[in-house]
Amino acid sequence: MPLLATSDHGPVRTLTISNPGRKNAIPPDGWDQLGAAFAAFAGSDQRVLVITGADGEFCSGADLADADFGPDFGVANNVAWMRRPGAAATTLHRLPKPTVAAVDGVAAGAGMNLALGCDIVIATERARFSEIFVRRGLTLDFGGTWLLPRVVGRARALDLALTGRLVGAAEALDMGLVARVVPADELADTVTETAEALAAGAPLAQRIIKTGLDRSETMTFEQAIAYETEAQGVLLSSQDVTEALAAFLGKRPPRFLGR
Repeated sequence: MPLLATSDHGPVRTLTISNPGRKNAIPPDGWDQLGAAFAAFAGSDQRVLVITGADGEFCSGADLADADFGPDFGVANNVAWMRRPGAAATTLHRLPKPTVAAVDGVAAGAGMNLALGCDIVIATERARFSEIFVRRGLTLDFGGTWLLPRVVGRARALDLALTGRLVGAAEALDMGLVARVVPADELADTVTETAEALAAGAPLAQRIIKTGLDRSETMTFEQAIAYETEAQGVLLSSQDVTEALAAFLGKRPPRFLGR
């Protein structure tokens, strides 16, 4: 059975991770597959990427079975190996189109940071999250060092990262790890509704919004104003804004083309 299954429904692409019996952990060669899947989505006509897991689990992180890293391999080999999940995480982060994580069951380690690397996280009531790395003698990876404090703040990031404790869905919602929590039998419909709404949005505006929010913590207020001024000037000159105004006046949904 392949690790990744891709299905397209109109403008929405769904990427499903499947590693039966291992809670969809990513095997050593899976990071390259993930990165390639993200790159393929970037170059596709699909407007939204949904990432989920098979069989009631999201992803438990790295599959340590048959791993080609560890104390016997040496630091240089291990650093080279870690560039693979790092490259996949970077490709996900740089996607200009919206991404949604549909989380049921466990999201641990790199699996948790895979979810946090998406723009919107929707979880079920039985979802569980853990930055489990420290319990394995490891530090955060797959972008967790950058993502976690931006999502939950430094104090909570330290709590989660230094303890590796398990966080249930209700607490995850309370601390902002997820955008919404729904019953398990409503996850598919909620994610579909969200993805379709994103797919109907203005692609240029979505790309600029993502870029601006990613840079927000390193910009002064004046720099943010300058970014907004330049970006809005570009968007005001786009065909999508003309279409949005025509749709508003015509009392119909807009048909954005990303131009």
